[in-house]
Amino acid sequence: MPVSRYVSFALLPLLASCQVFTEQPASPVAADTRLQGELSLNAGQLRFRPCQEQRQFVLKDTDALGLSRDAAALMSDGHSALYVDMRGQLQASAQTGVDGQFLPSQVYRVQAEGHGCNDINFVRTVLRASGHEPDWSVAVSREGLILNRPGLEPQALPYLEEQLPEGRLSLSSEANGQRLELWVAKQRCVDGMSGAVQHMSAELRLNGEVLRGCAYLGGARND
Repeated sequence: MPVSRYVSFALLPLLASCQVFTEQPASPVAADTRLQGELSLNAGQLRFRPCQEQRQFVLKDTDALGLSRDAAALMSDGHSALYVDMRGQLQASAQTGVDGQFLPSQVYRVQAEGHGCNDINFVRTVLRASGHEPDWSVAVSREGLILNRPGLEPQALPYLEEQLPEGRLSLSSEANGQRLELWVAKQRCVDGMSGAVQHMSAELRLNGEVLRGCAYLGGARND
């Protein structure tokens, strides 16, 4: 065998090994973070300040998400600050005067009224749904659900949960003379009284009566 061919064959394993060890490692994918806080307008930019923090982030919204449009609609009534619950990524920013930027991927709720950062029940809440005409609300935790209606005592009930396709949920209960079914689906929903925007629509079937409203996942659940 000619020497030149022998040398070429001998180098093949070395070249192959060099190719293996010089491959670039895959870039890690930044994880989304769920945060709650205050949304305000500053010099034409939406700024986000997480609850109990002083840091401020420029909000980088997308047209598909529509958070900027929802915030503008709520602020048009004279509100200077809103409460927002959302999931997304914290990123660095070259802009001075801020601590970075926040790119949301999911908005659970944006509202001008309510407890906001001071809601002590948020971390224990699995789901909250409510509606009007007539008013009603259902607060769900791991221990059970509480049904609230005007003029009646709150009722604590056990429940069964069924997870359905496309992120839908069904909760049902038959106790204390009540037959209750709560159906929620991932669909943008606007509260007709407060203008608050939530990420789920809700339908409550209570003893044969059908009531509709909006819903959101609480801090005890992060679907």
